[in-house]
Amino acid sequence: MVELELDLPEGLVDPKRCNCSICRRKGAVMAYVPLNGLRILRGAEHLKLYQFNSGVAKHYFCSSCGIYTHHQTRSNPNVYGFNVGCLKGVNPCDLDGVSVSDGINHESDL
Repeated sequence: MVELELDLPEGLVDPKRCNCSICRRKGAVMAYVPLNGLRILRGAEHLKLYQFNSGVAKHYFCSSCGIYTHHQTRSNPNVYGFNVGCLKGVNPCDLDGVSVSDGINHESDL
């Protein structure tokens, strides 16, 4: 089991989905924290890294259960996006107004 600790002093701020080729398939709702706002407390040995396309973004998955836990973003490598569905007591299906980022037309590809 992978256990993360997040600093969320303002709660979930601007959760979103992304329509890029990997995000639309994993379907996760993501929110963001600075790099120092995410710590791996347990299970780091179960995390596997996946990088695609430019190789800049770093997507982490649990090798035991396959769940996407977090990623270091390409558009802002100073933050981690994390899977809101991994938070205890939070059902991402209950969140209203989740916006979609245009990862298909990523600013780094222009």
